[in-house]
Amino acid sequence: MAGSWWLGFMLLLVPGPCRAWELFSLPFTLYNLYECGFTVDLDALDCDLARNVFGQHLARELLFKSVKEFIENDNPSKPLVLSLHGWSGTGKTFVSSLLVKHLFKEGSQSRFVHFFSPVLHFPRVQNLEQYKVDLKGWIQGNLTTCSRSLFVFEEMDKMHPGLIDAIVPFLGSSWVVYGSNYRKAIFLFISNAGGDDINEVALDFWKQRKDREDIRLHHLESTISKAVFSNPKHGFWQSQIINQHLIDVILPFLPLRPSHVRQCVQAEMVQQGLEPEEELLNNITDSIVYFPEDEKVFSSTGCKTVVSRINYFV
Repeated sequence: MAGSWWLGFMLLLVPGPCRAWELFSLPFTLYNLYECGFTVDLDALDCDLARNVFGQHLARELLFKSVKEFIENDNPSKPLVLSLHGWSGTGKTFVSSLLVKHLFKEGSQSRFVHFFSPVLHFPRVQNLEQYKVDLKGWIQGNLTTCSRSLFVFEEMDKMHPGLIDAIVPFLGSSWVVYGSNYRKAIFLFISNAGGDDINEVALDFWKQRKDREDIRLHHLESTISKAVFSNPKHGFWQSQIINQHLIDVILPFLPLRPSHVRQCVQAEMVQQGLEPEEELLNNITDSIVYFPEDEKVFSSTGCKTVVSRINYFV
């Protein structure tokens, strides 16, 4: 798991049948010879988002604005908490990777960037209480080591409800993490949940011949909230993170148009050193499944299958 080599090492130490994982607070002496490697390049982040994130004007704007304001504040009142929502393949994970790339010298390989997957790290509901204890200890230990730590929680729609509340104390403004200004940390929550509602709004704009760029957060925020936070199977179900309004910004990722998929194909081909010829671009783009079936307005898989499609056609 990128950025968490120490966690991978600990996993090897846990007896097989005991539990899926076990977390420990990291000893400060282990890292006190290192700096956090927090090397911010906001201009490069802005440029990378503009050049390589297609069809996501709203998510790009909200992400850059919130991160810029947070980084430029020497004394933030609380950590930055962002929640990313949208269908698979629309760019949520890619955008988070760009953020990591331009905030930390070693990018996703930084020991101060931590990724959590519910399927990998929290698989058994019967271990829920132990997971809470482990997760809280892990977060606190790493914040003590580095106040600029970044935590990414993937697939929140698969997280056991109640588990994520273990980190509530670290997201507000009143908790004390000794030896660290934990309010400089960043937390990202990534979820496919709410994607259907986002798609409906985007489709409605298309049907009314409204400009896609006119979709703003107020068109989506309430529908995402209802779809995600009232779902009893979602990790945010009845969560204090929601009740205490600890999420700073919701980032909606819109379904991608064929033109956006084409941009993804072209960018990937260039990255692979391939010549993006017109006919090949058209063939790959046209092979993607789109919805609604008659109009073929949006990609059903975003840009997720682009690499495999290129490998098939080339």
